[in-house]
Amino acid sequence: MIGLVIVSHSATAAEGICEVAAEMGGDAPIEPAGGDDGEIGTSAPAIEDAIEAADDGDGVVVLVDLGSAVMNADLAVEMSDADAEIADAPILEGAVNAAVEATSAKATLDSVVERAEEARDYRKLS
Repeated sequence: MIGLVIVSHSATAAEGICEVAAEMGGDAPIEPAGGDDGEIGTSAPAIEDAIEAADDGDGVVVLVDLGSAVMNADLAVEMSDADAEIADAPILEGAVNAAVEATSAKATLDSVVERAEEARDYRKLS
């Protein structure tokens, strides 16, 4: 099954997004990578650890919040031995979409990234 990693500057935010996505995504492995040594920030080694924890051999989709989270996630993907890809998507809506897609028997790394990125077009108000 495709795994997910949620990268946020806040550990609490990363954990909360994982909680919401898991409610929708059932058994998809979802790992938080939030904060940097208990402070606001992100850490490439912590993100790499989360990628390794979420990977069961099928690959991992990484969702990020902003700024240095993108840079550190990109570095973590390069450092990891897992097949991992960053989705260009809003973190919460993308995580929910990705979690639902990951539970499909036909899910692939590309299909989970694509579903996450579909969330870029969501409107909350008409």
